[in-house]
Amino acid sequence: MFTGIIEAFGTIQKITKDGSNVHFDVKSELASELKIDQSLAHDGVCLTVVKIDSESYRVTAIQETISKTNLAEWIAGKKVNLERCMPANGRFDGHIVQGHVDQTGKVKNISDQDGSWVFDFEFDSAPGNVTVEKGSITINGTSLTCFNSGPGRFSVAIIPYTYEFTNFHQLKIGDLVNLEFDIIGKYIQRITKGYPTA
Repeated sequence: MFTGIIEAFGTIQKITKDGSNVHFDVKSELASELKIDQSLAHDGVCLTVVKIDSESYRVTAIQETISKTNLAEWIAGKKVNLERCMPANGRFDGHIVQGHVDQTGKVKNISDQDGSWVFDFEFDSAPGNVTVEKGSITINGTSLTCFNSGPGRFSVAIIPYTYEFTNFHQLKIGDLVNLEFDIIGKYIQRITKGYPTA
């Protein structure tokens, strides 16, 4: 389990296709603290560490992960948000984040608010995912609060610290982001609406 509080950046060094799988070699200051088989969130995507060098490590993504996230657009040099799993005795500073991306969203607009920024996002509402006003959302692994919530849209406000220490400062209008919707909302949605019929 994660909390959506970003610890560090990772930089994609190399991308290698292996059948339907894709290996990502990532350089990060966290590399020396990792271990093989450890779960690590990359822009909100939980991936398993399979190899470690002195300053970098490797994770592998399967086709299901590639199809549900923006990993297919990653290139060498891209900066990604990193978070290790929450320790059992740690503080719960964000919200419950599984590292299981539900779908991608798109940056619709970025507004400079003279000291902070408002990012407007749109997403395909067909899968049934929803946000609620002042509810939680995970964007590229970052725990944030929604407002202007509506079908297929929502906004978040970004303070300078978050802007600098996550990859929000790299986002541009039209970019795809990874979205993980609030787990409590997802369970309520499933209970009230049931499973889609075939």
